[in-house]
Parts: sequence; structure tokens; C-alpha cells
Amino acid sequence: MRIEQLQAFLAIAETGSFQAAARRCGITQSTVSRQIRGLEDDLGMPLFHRTAQAKLTIGGERLLPRARRICQEWHQAAGEIADLLEGRQPELCVAGIQSVCSHFLPPIITQFCQRYPKVQLRVTALGSDRSLKVLRDGLVDIAIVMHNPMLTNSQEIAVTPL
Repeated sequence: MRIEQLQAFLAIAETGSFQAAARRCGITQSTVSRQIRGLEDDLGMPLFHRTAQAKLTIGGERLLPRARRICQEWHQAAGEIADLLEGRQPELCVAGIQSVCSHFLPPIITQFCQRYPKVQLRVTALGSDRSLKVLRDGLVDIAIVMHNPMLTNSQEIAVTPL
């Protein structure tokens, strides 16, 4: 089962026509027919009564709500991946030493939240060594630590003095 097959299935269910579904999907009617035939082969039963207007069979009726959810999840996942590729992410995780988290970050956090209201910000106060460990483990995106060449000399992280 492929997402294109489910999209074609939904287009036919909504329009009642293989031809209209093809126009909606931007493909040929023969491609839509092949996609539905493949989906029916995978499921082992017909999904449409092929009369003047394509009507769902009992199997098609059962598939319809699930196909909608699957396609909705697919579009949401694709949108989230596109956001990541464009540098947008829903959450930014920061680990830092206590003094920075309590004294220097609050006004910066306020500005950040005003500028990026859709990004959830999570700040955790940890020691320098622990902050770097969670950074290396991929649990945070940024670590704010004391400059200590013994801790920060590593090829796997980029260090920018503040």
C-alpha cells in the first residue's frame, strides 16, 4: 500500500469519478485505475462499484476513515520534515550552567519567545560537564558552559565564546 494509492482512493471517494479524481491528483485516469487496482489487489477485495458513478463497496467504506487518517498523518509528517529542512523546528532545548540560566537568559528568552512564538523552549540548568554530555547525546540543541578547553576541545561540537 502506497500513499499515492490512498490519495487516489480518497479522490475517487470524494468526487465519485475516476476521471475527476485523476484531474484532482494531476495524473491520468489510467494511472488512477492502476493505483486502485493495486490497492484492491493488496487488500484482496474491490473498493468501488464501477458504475456511472464510482460508489464505495463495504470494503471501501471500511477503508475510508483510515485512509483519511493515514493521509492526514502523512501530510502532517511531510510538513514537519519540510519545516526541519527549512530550519524551523517546534522545540529548542537548551542546557546551561545555573548562573547563565538564572541571570542572563531570562531577557533573551523573552525576546526569543516574542520573535518565535511557535517554538517551544526548554531550558535546563546543569553543570558544564553534564550540559556537554546531554548535548553530545543529542538530548539538547545548545549547551551554554564555562570555557574549559578540557571539556570543549572536541571535533564533534562547535564552540562559540559568548
